[in-house]
Amino acid sequence: MRKSLLLGIAVLLTAGVSAFPARAEEGMWTYDNFPSATVAKQYGVTIDQPWLDRARLGTIRLSNCTASFVSPDGLILTNHHCAEACLAENSDKQSSLIETGFTAATRAAEKRCGTQIADVLMSMENISAAIGAATKGMADKAANDTRKKTLTQLEQACEQSSKMKCESVELYQGGQYFLYKYKRYSDVRLVFAPEAGIAAFGGDPDNFQFPRFCLDMSVLRAYENGKPARTPNFLKVNFAGPAAGDLIFISGHPGSTDRQLTVAELELQRDLVLTTSLLRSSELRGRYIQFSKSGPEAERIVRDPLNGLENSIKVRRRELDAMHDNALLARKRNEESALRAAIAADPALRDAIGDPWSQIQAATEAERAIYLPYIFVEGGTGFNSRLFRYARTLVRGAAERNKANTDRLREYTDAALPRIEQSLGAAVPIYPELEKLTLVYSLERMREWLGPDHAIVRRLLVKESPDELAARAIAGSKLGDPAVRLALWRGGAAAVGASSDPMIALAMLVDDDARAIRKRNEDEVEAPTTLASEKIARARFATLGTNVYPDATFTLRLNFGTVQGWKENGTPVAPFTTLATAFARATHADPFRMPDSWTSAKTRLDLTTPFNFSSNNDIVGGNSGSPVINAKGEIVGLAFDGNIHSISGSYWFNAEKNRSIAVDTKIIREALTKVYRADALYKEMGGT
Repeated sequence: MRKSLLLGIAVLLTAGVSAFPARAEEGMWTYDNFPSATVAKQYGVTIDQPWLDRARLGTIRLSNCTASFVSPDGLILTNHHCAEACLAENSDKQSSLIETGFTAATRAAEKRCGTQIADVLMSMENISAAIGAATKGMADKAANDTRKKTLTQLEQACEQSSKMKCESVELYQGGQYFLYKYKRYSDVRLVFAPEAGIAAFGGDPDNFQFPRFCLDMSVLRAYENGKPARTPNFLKVNFAGPAAGDLIFISGHPGSTDRQLTVAELELQRDLVLTTSLLRSSELRGRYIQFSKSGPEAERIVRDPLNGLENSIKVRRRELDAMHDNALLARKRNEESALRAAIAADPALRDAIGDPWSQIQAATEAERAIYLPYIFVEGGTGFNSRLFRYARTLVRGAAERNKANTDRLREYTDAALPRIEQSLGAAVPIYPELEKLTLVYSLERMREWLGPDHAIVRRLLVKESPDELAARAIAGSKLGDPAVRLALWRGGAAAVGASSDPMIALAMLVDDDARAIRKRNEDEVEAPTTLASEKIARARFATLGTNVYPDATFTLRLNFGTVQGWKENGTPVAPFTTLATAFARATHADPFRMPDSWTSAKTRLDLTTPFNFSSNNDIVGGNSGSPVINAKGEIVGLAFDGNIHSISGSYWFNAEKNRSIAVDTKIIREALTKVYRADALYKEMGGT
């Protein structure tokens, strides 16, 4: 519903790291604040600025994951599940590249990924002082609006002067604001992907488990001006892989953590956010599964969204378990009490800070009152349809582009428009039967949760049932055609206003209500939480200093750890699995069926080859596809998951059991050279 945007305190974070948390493996460190001195002291390894620069420039942020450059010609290594949208985009009902895999015989055969991008972080500029000066002395609502306008102005000026993609980044719950400057590649193409049967071997039963046997890899390529991009700052792949106990680093873009939320905010997650999400998602999963059993074509088109939904359910369920962990909440309450005591002991700090926890408590109560209408109407939970999302983008884009850049919704500023147009123009398959399933379901749940007498529900469903409304809107919409979408986008308000498309009409019918509930959330929840959280950040830095890392924000981070297992109920879990145990685990039925390409190659394979390995690196979702790097700066693995204990990493890090899971580069070599005969690709990745 929101992510706090908090006032920058520039002076508090200008110093370098002088200490380190008690658990050395914990921490998603920004590249400007990496604890190199601690690594040198603990492991005797020098991580200097050139090392950091190489890792940063070799790491890529995709639209949904992380990746890395692995050749001077734009070759990109990432996870298979990070490329599934591209695989689905280049598939149809009769044939799925997710199921069959793909190998481009030549560069000319590489397939365009219409919605994918590749961003490389080139530089970071601290803008905390500018944000602090712009909002100084303002009340919460005015400060919130001014902050957004100032960020838009700074992004716009940055893009005009640098000719790069500029994004404002909030760190430390308002302790810092940065402008991150990216080189963006908008032309990304598919080079290689194995079959889902080996990329996701074990399926949902094995998800977040270990031992694992997944070749969760794919290879893409960045293009510029129709040619493979020149990428001299690539990371070399070391196909010898790591050994147990090796020091390793994971460079990537962890999506989101909530380790610095207040107790009141955590209780909101426990009582409302996680529980309602699980109820909705679990029922939708049942409908997906039933739909998949109606035939092979249905199974193919629902596979990707079902996989994503099942992953989300497992994450939310474990997060809810964490929220019912009394020890966690007791720890958070103790931390808050200690910080409050430190404030009380400092009269100047006490006068400046006041009681921000009470302000956040009041804001969470306001959020509870509007949460359901917000997520169903403004959040789009009541309109689960790709066609509707296109329609809302067109309707809002037409309205917002007529405003001054600083007065627009943040997702429609000039900096965001090229990406929107790219997504609208991508030839993504639309399956009407799947669209109807999701839209009918979401309309039914909106009617159930908001009530049949809710004004929006009555306006939509007083004359039509959810089935009738969905059938009419989907059958009559032309928004599945990218040419139609682009014509409406480029035609602006006049074209959208004149459109007779029923999805456009539906989006326009609810837009005023959606904007109204959004504004209420901004004023009653976001603005007071922002101001209060800024005060807590100020107090935290005044008492704890700068030797802390920020919550994850899908921005580039670096962490370190070692290859190691753990103990599960007193039984040691070894850090490596092997190809032999993968074959031993295989059955004749999905999701444990070994693909034919692997069974036919079995006699050629070295069955002692390490397959997946675990480490105590601190990662979360968004790190998928992250390069696992050794002390020399070479890739020795490909992060793709965590164990079941890692899910609670959203809220805290358990050093004893939280483990990341990666693909070993040794199995990548074995697969490319002996199963898929992709020798040219192997050589381009540095193999000999």
